[in-house]
Amino acid sequence: MTLPGYPFTSHFLTRAGLSQHYVDEGDGAPVLMLHGNPSWSYLWRRLIVALRTEHRCVAPDHIGMGLSDKPGEDRYAYTLASRVDDLDALTDHLIATEGAPERGWTVVMHDWGGPIGMAWASRHPERVARLVVLNTAAFPNPHGARVRPALRLPLWLLRETRVGARLFLRHHAFARLATLPPFGVRRRLPREVRDAFLAPDDGRGHRVAVRRFVGDIPIGPGDGAWPLLTRTGESLGEFADRPVLIGWGLRDPVFDPLMLTEWRRRFPAAEVHAFPDAGHYVLEDAYERLVPAIEAFLRR
Repeated sequence: MTLPGYPFTSHFLTRAGLSQHYVDEGDGAPVLMLHGNPSWSYLWRRLIVALRTEHRCVAPDHIGMGLSDKPGEDRYAYTLASRVDDLDALTDHLIATEGAPERGWTVVMHDWGGPIGMAWASRHPERVARLVVLNTAAFPNPHGARVRPALRLPLWLLRETRVGARLFLRHHAFARLATLPPFGVRRRLPREVRDAFLAPDDGRGHRVAVRRFVGDIPIGPGDGAWPLLTRTGESLGEFADRPVLIGWGLRDPVFDPLMLTEWRRRFPAAEVHAFPDAGHYVLEDAYERLVPAIEAFLRR
């Protein structure tokens, strides 16, 4: 497997018979990097390289994604709550046996990493020192129940049709489109980078996680993740005194400027870097500007 720009040692935590892969690089105050769907810890490669001389960078792959195990739905729940439990287990392990501190954690979140990371943070607010928010949400959709146009077709296919689910598994379309402009990025990725984003796909196992993440998107009170998302949104006020950096690609078809406005409403003192030429994968489209901004933020 060729992974350009990802020269990291793999670590694994086995729990309930499933191994979760994570990167653990550098020393210093811990920076916890949480990816979303359909990416994996490869997303953080540039940020890890930039920060690991001064910080301990921890970047897990969610179960079913990246280099983690890819169980069937009979062995893993594939829910927001199960993801938060996984993160709890990993951070407890790092604190109890791997020398990580109990306090002083910076949480960096993208896409599904937002609700996962903030739900974890609401369990342990004393651990969290700073937040870095990148094209994500940790509160109910400010658009209400109106589904964004970019999500209407995949949600309908996955939730309402069996054919859509089969096509999703067979062609891995969601992950492939996410690495192409204008869907996940605004500028074309080098072929070897696009291949690396897709490299952990082993067929159906990996694609189950991608499909279930889409199916778990909480649109309204009838969805399984809705209560936890609502509680997480209500808990954000606990972090109003923490330094917050927001890095946002304004050309994101799902996490649009109204989502950014909601984050700014919740954290009016946040340092905001908005990039009109960047899409959903803001760390791909604007890394030359965003990575130094995060470095400077953490030094302060």
